[in-house]
Amino acid sequence: MKQTEIILASLSGEDKPGVTAALTGVLAKHNANILDIGQANIHHSLSLAIMFEAENAGEVIKDLLFKATEIGVVIRFSPISQERYNSWVSLQDKKNRYIVTLLGRTLKPEQISAAAQIALKNKLNIEKIIRLTGRMSLAEKDCSGRSCIELAIRGSVDDEDQLKSDFMGLASEYNIDIAFQQESMYRRMRRLICFDMDSTLIQTEVIDELAVRAGVGDEVKAITESAMRGEIDFSESFKKRVSLLKGLDESVMKDIAENLPLTEGMERLIRILKKGGYKIAILSGGFTYFGNYLKDKFGFDYVYANELEIVNGKLTGRHVGDIVDGKRKAELLRLLAQVERIDLRQTVAVGDGANDLPMLGTAGLGVAFHAKPKVKENAKQSLSVVGLDGVLYFLGYRDSMLEEE
Repeated sequence: MKQTEIILASLSGEDKPGVTAALTGVLAKHNANILDIGQANIHHSLSLAIMFEAENAGEVIKDLLFKATEIGVVIRFSPISQERYNSWVSLQDKKNRYIVTLLGRTLKPEQISAAAQIALKNKLNIEKIIRLTGRMSLAEKDCSGRSCIELAIRGSVDDEDQLKSDFMGLASEYNIDIAFQQESMYRRMRRLICFDMDSTLIQTEVIDELAVRAGVGDEVKAITESAMRGEIDFSESFKKRVSLLKGLDESVMKDIAENLPLTEGMERLIRILKKGGYKIAILSGGFTYFGNYLKDKFGFDYVYANELEIVNGKLTGRHVGDIVDGKRKAELLRLLAQVERIDLRQTVAVGDGANDLPMLGTAGLGVAFHAKPKVKENAKQSLSVVGLDGVLYFLGYRDSMLEEE
């Protein structure tokens, strides 16, 4: 039997219909075996590579050259030894595949370079770069837009936590958002997403709003900020703050609920997630009254929060039932995953405070949203530059997929 040869054919030129069909037609004519194929297009410029195996490699190369000249593209060839090919195949371990998502109002060369340098330092190879956002208009002058690319990288990682920490440091230094995820089927099969409410879905801490109406705003706000920074125990701070609301009229809650300031991108995110079949939960250290208001208005599937005790239309300064703190949020996420019969790796959690860290660490994808420094420092992913719908890019959505939403 005649020895086969392995050839890598690399093509470049103007992107136009029929190029791939013409070249693969030549390979079919010679009964060649395609071992790998990849194609990219940037502004009508085509880059196509085909690795093939053939007995009569010389004849195949000659016919490919003729065909390339005929259709007006440039093609070059590189022989690949069997040893080199087998070594390449051995590196295709799925566990060595990662996705790095870079997201900002704009992305500049130095930001992309810094991310690529981290990959290089860890001996990771960037195999593919995909743009998730639409093309940027030269006439666009404001900063309300966004730019997002996804890097597919491969290699062995000795310390994944340190690598994530490096990317989080880069996000802070260059004021961009970054997600670092292992590429797996679970990344493409998320089914449950759990949100903190205050300062995540809405741009306020409801307990601070209630405190202002009760005349104890400054005192409660100081306790809230200390708790969110992780300086004091959440449950302890919660009891202190609720006790200061004693005597507040129940009607105040309705007025606050009807005027909640929604976070940028929240409505769009929830609408798309629902279309995508996600189950969506609110797991909040805030109050069920406001969580249920959002549930009824936007169609959340679950709400778990704290219940204020009300007697004769007045807040008593006490709560009813267990406190939903950080530990309880993580427990509820696990419970909902069981109820929905999904793997924990199919879950997403989004939150901003220290009491969200257990939930963020439990979920398959944990996103620190406009988070306090301690939370961002310990999170796996950070979203601080754009609105809440930036989560869609971390889930792998492209703008082109959402044009008709």
